[in-house]
Amino acid sequence: MANPGYGKREAPDQLPRTAHDFAHLPPREAAVAAYIDRLPGGADISVKTLAKTLPYGQCALRTALNNLQRAGHLRRGREHLADSGSPRWITRTWFSRTARDDDWWAAFTRGDVPKEPQEPQEPQEPPAGQGGPTRSRAYILLAALGRTAPSLSLSKAACAELAPLLTEWFARGASDEHVLQALTAGLPVPVHSPAAIVRTRLTTKLPPEPGPTPPRRPPLRVLECAKCGTPGRPEALPGGVCGPCRGEAGPPGPSVPLTSTAVHAHAAAARAAMASRGERPRV
Repeated sequence: MANPGYGKREAPDQLPRTAHDFAHLPPREAAVAAYIDRLPGGADISVKTLAKTLPYGQCALRTALNNLQRAGHLRRGREHLADSGSPRWITRTWFSRTARDDDWWAAFTRGDVPKEPQEPQEPQEPPAGQGGPTRSRAYILLAALGRTAPSLSLSKAACAELAPLLTEWFARGASDEHVLQALTAGLPVPVHSPAAIVRTRLTTKLPPEPGPTPPRRPPLRVLECAKCGTPGRPEALPGGVCGPCRGEAGPPGPSVPLTSTAVHAHAAAARAAMASRGERPRV
């Protein structure tokens, strides 16, 4: 794994993994891409680290990574740590199993695509004849309640009956620890009807509905040229390569490097735009 804050970052909104994700690439690039795709987030994917595991030298791996960048599977750049309270910029390497074009990567730097893949939905009950119903999170917690408080041991029927009440707690953001504390604290001695007391507490102690979540400001990002590493605007880096590295000596379409002064000016302009829309900039 890389140092905290560095290493592999998954690009958002990717298609599910298949056996043909990298069939369009040459064999070496396909092998490298398949290996990186299966690494966890934050894994060190530097050339030196990959060379210790893969059967390729550092020069070959550097070329392969550059080719993956041109193919739309990888981008290197910098991201501003908006939540750190400091003007730090972190070097990032984003990897996408799904090949992306230059327009997508440009939108990604602006925060126009989801930052994280959508969370999987809760499992549904299988069709009739394909096994029993899937136990929900609420049912499982109620069934195990007796391990925390033996006097609240519930029957199978009681768990199924009370599960919808507990599901509403989870919908309002309650954690398992919060639920256990609410159901087990200050129990009478003895407990004559476990199901009745659990029902009463689930009803009377139901937490309030959460308020609206404030919109999250997308992080500021810039991309870098695959060859020279010069930061530039996404539209000036077709295929992840700047104009001079493509052999373009001048206009039209040269890469416009972003100096540190220009980057901070870019950030100030973004904050001003947020203020004009009534959004509160975050330091």
